[in-house]
Amino acid sequence: MQDRFPYRAVIFDMDGVIVDTERFYFDQLDEMFRAAGMPVSHGELCAAVGASYQDFQRNLVRWFAMGGVDLDAEEAEARYDAWAKDHPADYAALLNPGVRETVDALKGLGVRVALASSSPMDNIKHVLDVCGLSGAFELVVSGEQFHESKPNPEIYQHTLEALGLPATSCCCIEDSVPGITAGKAAGLTVVAKREERFGFSQAAADVIIDAVPDVLGL
Repeated sequence: MQDRFPYRAVIFDMDGVIVDTERFYFDQLDEMFRAAGMPVSHGELCAAVGASYQDFQRNLVRWFAMGGVDLDAEEAEARYDAWAKDHPADYAALLNPGVRETVDALKGLGVRVALASSSPMDNIKHVLDVCGLSGAFELVVSGEQFHESKPNPEIYQHTLEALGLPATSCCCIEDSVPGITAGKAAGLTVVAKREERFGFSQAAADVIIDAVPDVLGL
């Protein structure tokens, strides 16, 4: 197996890697704030791409305050949840091309596959279910299990410990700066799925690929 693929495990991010949700969430937030008459700049929204859910909650409070609405974290999240419920994501349609086939191919090579996402576990399970990926990953880890998720490397350190593998024998697939930062800090080889829509740099990644199936060519 090692002659065919250089890593014993691949750890996938979810948002931006498995599903193309980053742009959806960006547009969803932009529309929500504009509808409320409190537009948040695209620069602000771009800077939040890939943020942990904990940071997202803090950003919501700050963004509402910028529009003159003072809310605590629970109130801000409730407003967002109400908007999101009326503007749901079609995760099956947002599934990135070749993801299922790549996971199957890796497993066929004897490579272990895991998922480590900053999203809440309920959301992760829902996305995997509607995308036909329930049970596809040996291990699924959510950032809500930790005090801080990406760019904190703890989520990856925990995943490696649960897999019983050293970082040097694994790689992760990421897209955003927080994810790339977390992977590098955990000692992983970081493969970045190319993302050029939000103005951030992926230069800190070890490899940049155009599509998820390209990881098979490492």
